Amino acid sequence: MNNQTHADMLSSSQADALISELAAQARTALASLALKSGAERDQALTEGARLIRQNQDKILAANQTDIEQGAKAGLTDAFIDRLTLNPDRIEAMAKGLEDIAGLDDPLGVELARWTVPSGLDITRMSTALGVIGVIYEARPNVTIDAAGLALKSGNAVILRAGSDSQHTSNLLAELMREALASANINQDAVQIIQTTDRQAVGAMLQASGKIDVIIPRGGKGLVERVQSEARVPVFAHLEGICHLYIAAGADPEKAVDIAVNAKMRRVGICGATETILIHQDVDNDVIRAICTELQAAGCEIRGDSHIQSLDNRVVAASDADFGCEFLAPVVAMKMVENNEAAIAHISQHSSGHTESIITENTADAEMFLTRIDSAIVMHNASTQFADGGEFGMGAEIGIATGRMHARGPVGAAQLTSFKYIVRGNGHTRA
Repeated sequence: MNNQTHADMLSSSQADALISELAAQARTALASLALKSGAERDQALTEGARLIRQNQDKILAANQTDIEQGAKAGLTDAFIDRLTLNPDRIEAMAKGLEDIAGLDDPLGVELARWTVPSGLDITRMSTALGVIGVIYEARPNVTIDAAGLALKSGNAVILRAGSDSQHTSNLLAELMREALASANINQDAVQIIQTTDRQAVGAMLQASGKIDVIIPRGGKGLVERVQSEARVPVFAHLEGICHLYIAAGADPEKAVDIAVNAKMRRVGICGATETILIHQDVDNDVIRAICTELQAAGCEIRGDSHIQSLDNRVVAASDADFGCEFLAPVVAMKMVENNEAAIAHISQHSSGHTESIITENTADAEMFLTRIDSAIVMHNASTQFADGGEFGMGAEIGIATGRMHARGPVGAAQLTSFKYIVRGNGHTRA
């Protein structure tokens, strides 16, 4: 890659020139990628999986460097967890590429076809989006997810990892470029910006006409900046304020198991439950069991007066705790009078990411699924399933909470657009 090193400090004009150069290279790669078959793109994906497994020790060494630097910089435990790779997570990256390769080709799909009265035959056909910019913090696995999904959907991608994961992400990007070369695909279909200067982010956000869509993966500060400054379309969610509602008809065992998993499986991911709402008719013993199991797992509970009356270890919740993305072993808990109160609370405090209802009452479940307007709405399932891989997409490049184009997990199929193909027979218009 013709790129500047991570030590470089850039002026605004230098950053603009760098992004323009990368975007031009990506556009060239995009044109050549359009000539490759789905089988050829899948070959690069499976080779990428092989290279990841083969280079596990190198990946772990690079990641350890990032972890040590992050610890010195005072990163939070949740942030370090998102940054950390281990053999299982490395295998998950490799398996994710193989799963993506196993998906149907999302390009060239006939989405609709019809004939109009004039006799014209019209087809709506799926196509690649173009050049995708991905800006992310901490999670080095995003390097592989983004590159893999972009390749599967025929897009070129420009990656900008945070300084916290720079060593790991640069190595992973190079492995993907090596996989592209082995499949005789232009390596510039995957590029990573090696400078950590923030000017590069600003230049990406202003690259209208050069980059077709920006996808941010990171904290609230990053996403707010992207959404406020971008002149390029954005797929993003600002926060993952996810709710779990334990309704009157909840099975006690499911309620306890799901509540603990939804909050504590991994507290630093956007699909972690941050607020648990409980219907007033749920038995107090069930509520006590939920509190006990959460605290046994190391979770601090901030609850209303009723929750506190059932467990004296519960801390009093403030108004600010409801609608807070803790990204930590902390959960807000509140009693509600009925389903309407639960829906009203979620509508007021949710970020539109993921909400789940626990109940055996089918009517209540269907009402919740219909009326909650979040990107992902679940029944009797942990919010931690809010993940493209768990949705059968192989992986995801992010969760989108907007309403334009993609919504929810953004997989390969969501990274496509479409064009209209019109077939005539000497048609002229009067």
